[in-house]
Amino acid sequence: MRRKSSTARPAARRARILLVDDHPLVRERMAEIINQEPDLMVCGEAQDRAGALAAMAAHRPELAIIDLALKDSDGLELIKDIRLHWPNVLMLVVSMYEESLYAERVIRAGARGYVTKQEATRDILSAIRRVLSGRVYLNENVSARIIDRLADRSVPGAATPAEMLADRELQVFELLGRGLAVKEIARRLRIATKTVDTYRRRIREKLNLQTSNQLLQHAISWTRRR
Repeated sequence: MRRKSSTARPAARRARILLVDDHPLVRERMAEIINQEPDLMVCGEAQDRAGALAAMAAHRPELAIIDLALKDSDGLELIKDIRLHWPNVLMLVVSMYEESLYAERVIRAGARGYVTKQEATRDILSAIRRVLSGRVYLNENVSARIIDRLADRSVPGAATPAEMLADRELQVFELLGRGLAVKEIARRLRIATKTVDTYRRRIREKLNLQTSNQLLQHAISWTRRR
């Protein structure tokens, strides 16, 4: 009589995912959703840029899920760092920031998709699998808008003042809107205070603002509306 083989079938391979978010409860909820999937697993977590870079080196994930607003750092700069040092690692942004403003910026920086936190619970697994398959994940409205821009067509009423700013200018503008002083902005972005002043001048010129006080009020108003 032939004996049945007792060799167990090897476990299915699971894609390794790093979570980068400065809110522990957000990481916990996202990890719970991801780890329930047989083909996905969270291999590490971080709350800031330094922790994320250390986790990248230690865990070698296939995908990093990144929030743009990190503790003492900026998600856009982290995306650029990862793209430089680990070019084969895929990146997906999950953020509370306005998708229409930031999605194109994160794609240019090296990420492969953008999901708002409002959509994350519903769409995160679809977004992860799409990015892991080598495709870009954006909702249809944002995809159409980016295509329109690439085709150099105008989109009536779509632009906001902040869309006129370069990435670093937008970072300074947003931090001003949060009430940070020039020295604190310089520390956060790891640049000189004179460089912050230069960005403030450029922002005023682009937004047609005459004084620093007008810039500050405009930044605060814009930040509150988001």
